[in-house]
Amino acid sequence: MTKAIDATQLSKFKNSLKNRAEHAVLERAVTKNGILATTADYHSEVKMDPVFSIDLDTGDVANQKQSGRCWMFAALNTMRHDIKNKFKVPKDFELSQNYTYFWDKLEKANYFYENVLKTASLPTSDRKISWLMTTPQQDGGQWDMIVAIIQKYGVVPQSAMPETYNSSKSNEFNSTFNLKLRKDAVKLRQMVAEQASDAQIEKEKDKMLDDAYRMLAYSFGEPPVKFDFAYRDADKAYHLDRDLTPQKFFEKYVGWNLDDYVSIINGPTEDKPFNHMYTVDMLGNVVSGRQIRHLNVDMKTFRQVAVAQLKAGESVWFGCDVGQESDRQKGIMDTELYHKDELFDIDLNMSKAERLDYGESLMTHAMVLTGVDLVDDKPTKWKVENSWGKKVGTNGFFVMSNDWMNEFCYQVVVNKKHLPANLQNVLQEDPKVLAPWDPMGSLA
Repeated sequence: MTKAIDATQLSKFKNSLKNRAEHAVLERAVTKNGILATTADYHSEVKMDPVFSIDLDTGDVANQKQSGRCWMFAALNTMRHDIKNKFKVPKDFELSQNYTYFWDKLEKANYFYENVLKTASLPTSDRKISWLMTTPQQDGGQWDMIVAIIQKYGVVPQSAMPETYNSSKSNEFNSTFNLKLRKDAVKLRQMVAEQASDAQIEKEKDKMLDDAYRMLAYSFGEPPVKFDFAYRDADKAYHLDRDLTPQKFFEKYVGWNLDDYVSIINGPTEDKPFNHMYTVDMLGNVVSGRQIRHLNVDMKTFRQVAVAQLKAGESVWFGCDVGQESDRQKGIMDTELYHKDELFDIDLNMSKAERLDYGESLMTHAMVLTGVDLVDDKPTKWKVENSWGKKVGTNGFFVMSNDWMNEFCYQVVVNKKHLPANLQNVLQEDPKVLAPWDPMGSLA
């Protein structure tokens, strides 16, 4: 039954408001200061004092600036933390985010073309086509995607491929690149409709990728094939390493077996039973590269593996919904930071599963856990290295309450050795394929 709002209802609403003794005071407060300032809780700030029982020394905070590369920054930051410990590089040392960014963009273009060809028989009104064309490529990504890039192309220090205008402020490039990709999609779908041969389609796709490479080189600079690496360590000793390739640099200075690092998620929705593997249809960057794979676990296990890795002295990549119940300037993420429900006298509580199912929350940002405060061996708050520069939080570091982690954290990446034996066995199972628009496929 369809029913419009009528005059009787409006009269009832007005009377209901006037019957609240506090309504005039709250109206003045909220119209003047806004919802967040009016509902901010001072006690949360006191509780989120940035002191931790485990606190890794990770050097200076990086700055992704006006780009969406948080997932990439977070991954490279975990690696540079290890380089800092092994080689005593300066505290402001960084791996080149521009280098991995270049290759991610090129590979995403190819991945997009392949998805366009796989779905070319579907009408443009199909949901999959709509999903593909909404954002052919973007800055965001996931852990397995940066692994795919590094396994193919290696890494370099930032000195070998510094930031450019377009890597630090990516909107101009992304809008232009997506225009090109959509235009290319028209051509590829037409060729399939006209029954062009595989060889003809491949030749056209190769030309499209050649154009893409040129656009990337003009915008980000061309990636180095060989380079020298010079630095002074913490003891002021000079080091010079000549004729390195990106692959040799990774092998020597990072040296991780990336296959040991696995994505652990907490997605407590009915369609994703815990202790099973999941992947996402049409999500990735490198064709035939590392597959997106998530092990879904309960929150207790999620926290335990993160603590175990921090206790071992290694930082933890994680993904969350950073805009929820957080103060960017103070660097606080806490479920008690604001009390909007009390202000409006409305129950705004949703379960984590409900927020995922109904579009209220999903992973929007990746950062790094670099510390935790354990009381009676249980976490109460976590130290977070962000990638928004030093002017936010405490020199760029945030504090996250344990309750906030429970509600708004969705992914951590840990060495599989920290998993219980039964879950290490689960890693071998074939993953269930989720729809492209599943919240666990969101890009940080």
